[in-house]
Amino acid sequence: MLRLLLVEDNEKLRPAMVRGLQETGALDVAHSCASGAEAVEFCLTQPPDVVLMDVQLAGEVNGIDAAVAIRRELPRHPIVFYSIQDDDAYYRDFRRSGILSHYAYVRKSNYLLPEMILPLLQDAVSGRSFIDPEVESRVQEVRRKDEQSPMALLEPNEQQVAHMLAQGLSNEQIAAQMGFRDKRTISRINGQIYTAWGLNETTTDEKIARTRVAIIVKAGRLISWDGEGVAKEVEIGD
Repeated sequence: MLRLLLVEDNEKLRPAMVRGLQETGALDVAHSCASGAEAVEFCLTQPPDVVLMDVQLAGEVNGIDAAVAIRRELPRHPIVFYSIQDDDAYYRDFRRSGILSHYAYVRKSNYLLPEMILPLLQDAVSGRSFIDPEVESRVQEVRRKDEQSPMALLEPNEQQVAHMLAQGLSNEQIAAQMGFRDKRTISRINGQIYTAWGLNETTTDEKIARTRVAIIVKAGRLISWDGEGVAKEVEIGD
């Protein structure tokens, strides 16, 4: 019998899930909780055989973040994610998590019954992995979107400056927030952003260039302007 940790923040659903999972006869629900932080604490002190975890949880630690923290101490610990959330942020977190084995990631709507979840848990314990085709499709969609993000062309400090430019902060304000003594450092970073995004290929003044940075940040896609100020969307890699 597998010793299970259930992590589900729906207070009405969780007791019913505990009963249903127990009734399979193959699972012992050793503990259930609503937060990622509590899940991490339980796993590190009383490791279960497998974890069944939602991705949206109470508190600041979501299910993907909790899994990463658990696996930092317990490599390849079996975890099954199930969720109704269709949010780019969770797919992005999953893609970046580095979780490659001993897992499943499925939509709740496709695995409503405990007897449908049980094989996923057993496979994860055995080292096999499964991702719901609908989830995989969205993960790849987010990957393609991120690869076409203008931010992918910038270094981390340039990304930070670009976001603050989009908020309308002056070079002095940005320098202060980032801990630079000289605002000329920000001017240099601005120039690097303009070069990376092709904003210095036409004759524009600083005010126009900053405005165009803000437009690109808010649009989330690369845009170029011709000599007459006509904009067009650009595919990264073109």
